[in-house]
Amino acid sequence: MSPAEPGHASGALKPGPEVREMFGRIVGRYDLMNRLMTGGRDVAWRNLAVRAALSGYPCGTARVVDVATGTGDLALALAAAGAAEVIGVDFAAPMLRAAAAKPVASEAGRLSWVVADAMALPFADGAFDACTVAFGLRNMPDYGLALAEMTRVLRPGGRFVCLEMTPLRTPLVGTAFGWYFEQVVPLLGGLLSSDREAYRYLPASVAAFPDAPALASMMERAGLTDARFRKLGGGTVALHTGVKVRGGEGSPVSA
Repeated sequence: MSPAEPGHASGALKPGPEVREMFGRIVGRYDLMNRLMTGGRDVAWRNLAVRAALSGYPCGTARVVDVATGTGDLALALAAAGAAEVIGVDFAAPMLRAAAAKPVASEAGRLSWVVADAMALPFADGAFDACTVAFGLRNMPDYGLALAEMTRVLRPGGRFVCLEMTPLRTPLVGTAFGWYFEQVVPLLGGLLSSDREAYRYLPASVAAFPDAPALASMMERAGLTDARFRKLGGGTVALHTGVKVRGGEGSPVSA
């Protein structure tokens, strides 16, 4: 399968070392760009992901791994919301250093940071009650293998939550958003981070990513059931949820 097909990340940069180095370069303006690109809505979207991940778990009981944690916003929110333990994983050490420098609420659960590759997580099978990934799956070299690896570290019945940009296929809105994403975002990213190339990679990686129904099907093939998605941000972002199979089959459902 070529990098342009919907099983692999795509764009001007190759998955792996080049993408890792790119994230290391832009860490200083990473959070600011996220706020600007989304009009601050990424904070609310992460809160939805937190609620989805911790739903059904009494406060102080869930053990969660946040994969591709970046500067740690989702991991910090999970810990503050009552997870007993959160491990934030990322392959870019500069991102984790930025995450570790952020203040942690005194009542938050245990929080730690691990440099690791999402394609080979250094955890035992069934180690976590929930696994989250926000705006990181599309940067992984093989989406199916990444989903299978994240499913592996979930206990049976454990919850998977993915918050990710999704291709916008609506002709009129899609054209307007495509112009913003392909022209304005790289320009703004270049001005703020002096790295326009990094923000050219972003729209290319989204264009190559599976749409929401296709990703739900991939989740089921990876061993997740009750695969659901909810579109946010005018259809530009999708919140996917699934449960590690205990037995039986599920089917993709839009919510």
